[in-house]
Parts: sequence; C-alpha cells; structure tokens
Amino acid sequence: MPSVREALRVEDESGRPLEVQAHLGPRTVRTLCLGATRGLRRGLEVSSTGAPLTFPVGEEMLGRVVDCLGQPLDGLPAPVTALRLPIHRPPPALSRHRATLEPLWTGLKVLDLLCPFARGGKTGLFGGAGVGKTILLMELVSSVADLHGGLAVFAGVGERIREGHELWRDFSRSGLMARTAMIFGQMDAAPGARLRVPHAALTLCEHVRDALHRDSLLLVDNVFRFLQAGMETSALLGRFPSRVGYQPTLTTELAEVEERIASTVDGAITSVQAVFVPADDLSDPAASAVMAHLDARVILSRGMAAAGLYPAVDPLQSQSRLLDPKVVGPRHFRVADEVRRSLSRYRELQDVIAMLGVEELSAQDRLLVRRSRRIERFLTQPFVVSEAFTGRPGERVPLEATLDGCERIFNGEADAWDEGRLYMVGAFPGALGEGAT
Repeated sequence: MPSVREALRVEDESGRPLEVQAHLGPRTVRTLCLGATRGLRRGLEVSSTGAPLTFPVGEEMLGRVVDCLGQPLDGLPAPVTALRLPIHRPPPALSRHRATLEPLWTGLKVLDLLCPFARGGKTGLFGGAGVGKTILLMELVSSVADLHGGLAVFAGVGERIREGHELWRDFSRSGLMARTAMIFGQMDAAPGARLRVPHAALTLCEHVRDALHRDSLLLVDNVFRFLQAGMETSALLGRFPSRVGYQPTLTTELAEVEERIASTVDGAITSVQAVFVPADDLSDPAASAVMAHLDARVILSRGMAAAGLYPAVDPLQSQSRLLDPKVVGPRHFRVADEVRRSLSRYRELQDVIAMLGVEELSAQDRLLVRRSRRIERFLTQPFVVSEAFTGRPGERVPLEATLDGCERIFNGEADAWDEGRLYMVGAFPGALGEGAT
C-alpha cells in the first residue's frame, strides 16, 4: 500500500499525478488529483512512484513560470535542474532559527513608519476586493528587489490569468524577472493543484536559503484562495465542514506552510502574503488564522481607497511587532505614536464635523484636524509599478525623510498650505511650490 502523501501516476497518455490522502481499507486509498480530472474513469491503471511529489530547484528556475510540479506555463521547454526536492518538508529546527529582529525598509512611507516589515519575517496584506492588495504586493516586490536585491519567488494561488499575465509582463519589462521564479495554480486549475502551490514555492525558497545561503522574498497572492482550495479538497475527501463551512483541518494546513517560512543561520525567507477578507470581516476564520502567524499585518481600508488615499493602509488597525523603541529607535517610535494618536482623535471628531461643521470644534481640535488631514495626504505615495496608469513618476522615500516630514507637519510648517500640496508626493516639499500637484 502506498503511504499517505506518496505520489501516484495514472498510466494513460496524460500521466497525471495523484497524491494519497487517506487509507480507506487494506486495498483502497483516497487520492487527490493535481491535474484535470476529465478522462479519469474506473479501470485505469495507477502506479506508485514510491516517493512524494517533488519540485525542481536551482537557479535554473529564475525567470521561469511553472505550475506546482515544475511544468512550464511560459511556453518554453521544461526547466532542467540537477535536483528535485519533496514539496512536503518539516520546518527548520528551533535551534537553527535566527533570534534577532531586523527591520526591512521598503521606501513606502506609511509602511516604514507605522508597520515596519521584518527581514526574515511574515507580513500580511489584508483587504476585501478592489482595495489594492495586488498592486501593493507588486510595488513591494519592485521596492525590495531594488533596495535589497536577493531572489524572489511568487506563488500565485487561484490567480486570475489576466493578473498573472500582467504580472509576468511587468516583471519582464522591469528586469525583475531575471531574479524571480513564478509558480501559478490558476483559478481554473484543479483544487489540488492550487493547494500545493505554496508548498512548491517554499521548497524553492528553502533551497535558496539552505543550499545557496542567500536571502529570498516569498510572495503569496492569495492566501485565502489557498485555504479555499483546502476547503474544496476537504469536501471532495468527505470531511465534515467546520465553522462557516471551512475545512476542519484549516489551522493545520495553514501552519504546515507558515511554520516553514523561517529565518535560520543560513539565510532568511521574508514573506509578504496578500489575504482576501470576505465581506471585509477581519473576524472571518481564514483571516484570523493567518493573523496568528504574522510579524506585521497591513489592513487595507475601503474608505481610504474610496477617498483616493493610496496606498489605502489603515494606520490605526495596521500593526507590527517591530514598532518598538528598542528595535526602531525612540525617535521613530515617538513620531509613529504621535501620528496614530492624532489620526485616532481625528476619526473620533469626524461625526461631530459631519453634523455641526469644523467651526464648532475648539481651536485646539481644529488645529489637530488640519494637521491630521495633512498627515493623511503626506502618507500617500505614487507607485513605481503604476506609473503607466497614473502618469505620476513613482517615489521611494527613505525613512529619515518620512520622519522629518511628519515632524515638520506637527511643528506647523504646512499649516498655511493647501493640503493638496502634500498629496501623492515623496519627501516633504521644501521650497515654496516644490511638490505642488
């Protein structure tokens, strides 16, 4: 009898792979198909490979677009590598984990200021449909690759073919594709193929870390669709659904992926994961399960997106465990705390302003509202990857310039300006007229 998670192969012209999921009896197993199921029928011969599913690893994978088994999707011949590794692997031993926390600066003002990323850590981008998760993910890839170098692995789970094709073309035009491997399980792929995309991507990242001793950036779009694929396969395997229809193994399936994303003495895997939030409800079991594994969470706000404040990062709900004076320094912590307190008070006053008008506020609150609105606009930023759509040249802002700009706004240097002067700029405008829109 083949063991659980052993790979089988259908002996027909397709040679499609199967993965054993359960033993139903002394001569019967239940398997998961990782290819199209059309043409499968009773009586077909199935042979055991005697090994788990494997994925090709090595620098030959850079610049390629493949599926979870390493089969090409870019119209080129199959990649030829010296090594294939099992896609199911244990996480690194606790004794090999790197203990220090080091910020990874992105050049995006609102992220660097309020929820700094961790080098070798895990960050989630949470938001409903249409609030900018994918475009922010693309900007982060461009930013991190430009500022820090390293290799990137993109896992497209349930990706729309339009989005995947645009991403591939954008990466190719910008030169990033030479340092990136893309692994897709398209939206029309079998649920088993979508379920195994993160495992395949992690296998490549682990090889870069453990064998090549280099840092890598793992991008996942979208973790919710990975869990959704798990829900579909769970139903196909006959398991009873759990809360809100999710699979009873949700937390285990997610932990098998998240625990492998780790920084060791050999190198770091830095992960940025887009997470779709159903009905913008952060208490959804899928969103809640992902949050428990993250070092930083970036919450995208539909209200801010509607107001044109991009990136639409909610400054009050977004958090990072690196925002600590011992990690980022006392000045950074003080400025971030002042920004949060100011924006929090501004939101409390918005109902009063809507009913009575800003003139009914005290002089102190009117000043706070004026400066908070300027802070909101200063934290917007034009993206490099969206230059073709917006016509605005993209900006990357050093952390020092972000802190300096916030301090100058709180010191009153922008009180007499039209707040539009601070919208979609990079660093704080200096001389009169600089940075005007």
